[in-house]
Amino acid sequence: MSHSIFISGIDTDAGKSYVTGWLAKSIARSGKSVATMKFIQTGNVGRSEDIEVHRRIMGYDLPEDADLTTAPVIFTYPASPHLSAMIDRRPIDFDAIERSRLLLESRYDVVLIEGAGGLMVPLTETMLTIDYPRKHDLPVILVTNGRLGSINHTILSLEAIASRGMILDSVVYNTYFDNDKVIAPDTHRYISQYLDRHFSGVKMIDCPVI
Repeated sequence: MSHSIFISGIDTDAGKSYVTGWLAKSIARSGKSVATMKFIQTGNVGRSEDIEVHRRIMGYDLPEDADLTTAPVIFTYPASPHLSAMIDRRPIDFDAIERSRLLLESRYDVVLIEGAGGLMVPLTETMLTIDYPRKHDLPVILVTNGRLGSINHTILSLEAIASRGMILDSVVYNTYFDNDKVIAPDTHRYISQYLDRHFSGVKMIDCPVI
């Protein structure tokens, strides 16, 4: 795995926070130090609920949580970052995000950066979420699941990554949403075969319910 990896989902409720915590726990068990970061949090005040999800799964807090290094930008309204920033009447502090990322990179072997919603969620009027990992040459982990519509959302996300020449680290299939016993296994099969055809060597990893 690369030093810093950006984790995005096929939509807002794909299970990014759960998968980020699970991956961090797995990496820590392998003997590497790992930090997770929520680069923009909306719908909270003074805390990041997504970081709290990471820590519950990992089983421990990080020292950098106390001063919000792991969640450097927080907006109050639960909406896309561009709208939340307008409601709170302050722009996204991208410099703060970079200071946090670089500090965590200096202290940990691996930094997992959880995005906000899907790849095409707007950060500003001219910048999309996908533009952040592209600008900083970060590989992407895409979180998908077995709900109806996931095949469409997954392929659109994969095509967006490929068209920009970005690195796809892996696709994580979140088994939490395997409620339809007909749709879920077929979705898993179809996405796996699509990766084999169009993203040779990229793994699809199953995230269990823990």
